[in-house]
Amino acid sequence: MPDRLSALDASFLYLEDSATPMHVGGVAVFDRPRAGFDYEDLLALVGQRLAFLPRYRQRVLAVPGHLARPVWVDDVDFDLNYHVRRSALPAPGSDEQLFDLVARLMSRRLAPERPLWEAYFVEGLAGDRVALVTKTHQSVVDGVGTIEIGQLILDAAPQETEQAEDTWAPRRQPSRSQLMLDAVSETVQRPGELVENVRSAAADVVATAGKFSDTLGGVASALRTMARPAPSGPLNVPVSGGRVFATVRTKLADYRKVRADHGGTVNDVVLAAITGALREWLLSRGSALTPATTLRALVPMAVRDADAAEYSGVGLVGNQVDAYLVDLPVGEPNPVLRLQHIGHAMAEHLDSGRSVAARALLRVGGFAPATLHSLGARAAGSFSDRIFNLVITNSPGPQEPLYAGQARMTEMYPVIPLVRNQALAIGVTSYHGGVYFGLNGDRKALSDVDVLAGMIEESLEELKGAHW
Repeated sequence: MPDRLSALDASFLYLEDSATPMHVGGVAVFDRPRAGFDYEDLLALVGQRLAFLPRYRQRVLAVPGHLARPVWVDDVDFDLNYHVRRSALPAPGSDEQLFDLVARLMSRRLAPERPLWEAYFVEGLAGDRVALVTKTHQSVVDGVGTIEIGQLILDAAPQETEQAEDTWAPRRQPSRSQLMLDAVSETVQRPGELVENVRSAAADVVATAGKFSDTLGGVASALRTMARPAPSGPLNVPVSGGRVFATVRTKLADYRKVRADHGGTVNDVVLAAITGALREWLLSRGSALTPATTLRALVPMAVRDADAAEYSGVGLVGNQVDAYLVDLPVGEPNPVLRLQHIGHAMAEHLDSGRSVAARALLRVGGFAPATLHSLGARAAGSFSDRIFNLVITNSPGPQEPLYAGQARMTEMYPVIPLVRNQALAIGVTSYHGGVYFGLNGDRKALSDVDVLAGMIEESLEELKGAHW
């Protein structure tokens, strides 16, 4: 039988257009070791690991007449050099120049006729650093059979990179007649899918996408609990094709201090810092706020399958991601009260017994924040764009250093895609004592995304100095 895309994966392809490319990104910064770490080393490293992820050598092939969803087929012309690319900043390149490059790269769609991922090795950064920028389509990463490409090359200790012998041989691409025959056979067994497939291909995908949401655990229940439209505001505008990207570097110890002083969880403090920043940003734009003003965030969180063993990788990662809707109290002037409001809102989810604490996630072998961010973006893509204002994914990462070859990773930033009518998405990852924010914004609507990023730091400082 053909390796057919799931309904959810196919929806990401149908929903994609030039203004809303459906790939998740990541930016990792490395110190170049004395032994060196160059493009050829990265190429060899990725080449060594691709055997573990067959999906990265497969492309999507449409079925004639859209009689069935597309299928995954081996790319008979697979070219690793096409997917792993070399780039450079004018030395000594600044972080601002790097993030401007990231914004341009993320605004471009992946080539649909090739495997749906790219990685860029960026040289020229000041301080003898290099960066890796990755792009992986949401239809690729499911958290079970396929993880995010950035996870593929990271190790807990330095590794030697050697050019491995490539014994991979692509399977022959099915013919048009075979694709149609397979589609007809499946249609005989499930005749309702034929109508659904033609509908989706004809661009009636906004209504169709909602039917796919139940493939991500808990999404439907979240819709039932908060189905009212999200508040209107400057974050909900038609998205253009341009992007801006900004980052924030903070210390995990600061969030733990606020938690110790005022209660809640580290995740609550992260959301409170973002809420305070959004409040100041709205005020800087002249928005009229009342104590009751809120913005609604869609916050995907990993959950545990009730039938899975504790700390089971399949039970925790898999497709078990709850997309939880949280009203952020941007109208509340007191930072501690903002934190308490968020803590109460999140407690309902935590009390469900399905949520996974950060400590549990870190015990799961092979878990990586990049993959959870990808799953979170999948959850967000399953929702109507009318019920939330922005996406915030927050994934705990390892507190020990990671390496690509012999190069130590010093920073990691997620890049969460925008959906229609949402001009901002924020990804947050903790790693080796730091908490790193990646703010992906629409270039027209959020040209001042760097200002908002600075306000997150100020909001955290306000929480640290608050007395209650």
